[in-house]
Amino acid sequence: MKMQLIEAYIPKKHYEETNRALQEFPHLSYRTFKEDENMMLVRIVTESGHVEDILNYLENETNVDEGFETILLPVQTYISKQTLEDKNNEKEHEEEEDSKLVRASRQELLQTIEKNSSVTLNYTLLIILSAIVATVGFIKDSEAVVIGAMVIAPMIGPIISVAFSAILGDYPRVGRASLTFILGFAIVIGISIGFSYLFEMGTENNQYIARTEVTLSDFFLALASGAAGALSILNRLSGNLVGVMVAVALLPPTIAIGISIGQALWMDTLGSLLLVTVNTTCILLSAITIFSISGIRPVRWREVQKANVSRTFSFVFVGTIVGILVLVILVGQGIKFE
Repeated sequence: MKMQLIEAYIPKKHYEETNRALQEFPHLSYRTFKEDENMMLVRIVTESGHVEDILNYLENETNVDEGFETILLPVQTYISKQTLEDKNNEKEHEEEEDSKLVRASRQELLQTIEKNSSVTLNYTLLIILSAIVATVGFIKDSEAVVIGAMVIAPMIGPIISVAFSAILGDYPRVGRASLTFILGFAIVIGISIGFSYLFEMGTENNQYIARTEVTLSDFFLALASGAAGALSILNRLSGNLVGVMVAVALLPPTIAIGISIGQALWMDTLGSLLLVTVNTTCILLSAITIFSISGIRPVRWREVQKANVSRTFSFVFVGTIVGILVLVILVGQGIKFE
């Protein structure tokens, strides 16, 4: 049973009403303290599954009046008579939870998404380093080196942030995350173009050829990558292993675009660009689907309406692009087979 501690600082004039409302939420421990003449502190230990409902209520109260402050903390261990008595029922409770799509609260996820939506020095350096390593992997035709580059490539963050923000109708964050992804994309292409001028780049090796053609299997790879990336964000897992999966779909074909441009191989450039487009849109589609299934929604009515419109538009827009790309690939394969 996962638990978290919520500390709510409540202005005294709102304390009685807020205190009554908070006590109605499921909790394992509920304590109140007087901070000073104007502020009360409520500490609530509750199961992680109830955290979002409590935070949503406190978020609404914070929007009404200034003075409210909320802190969410992890609880490693909590022992009481109740928890000891409930331990026998824990297995049954866990089996019930396993049937649901488990995730962190919307407020926790927003912190992760905000970090992944912005251009930082860490993000820029990792993109540069991963691009250098991957391009060297292409030069040497070394699959191991390319995989090493994908371990450090932070390309999972911005594109998953776009999908998450689209679900909430948060258009400013969609824009920031998109610009972050585009910057990383441009850096990778720029570095690979530069290497294609400095070194003798063989374009007959497996690493290059595999990223200049698009097949239907690439759609399934990208869909699985996007779903894995979304699930890793929902559960706040380490992004490295999932990042490898997403980078498989994004980093190598982007390197291939730069190499193709550097050597003026325009048909190969088109093939690699089409592959990146397929992968990006499929990752977005599967991530939007996972986030929708998880039940992520805003709290305020106006934001809920905007999110409903944005979610529907995102499905239709991205789904239409994916459908068109599938049709293009099928037509192209049909012409090739003839």
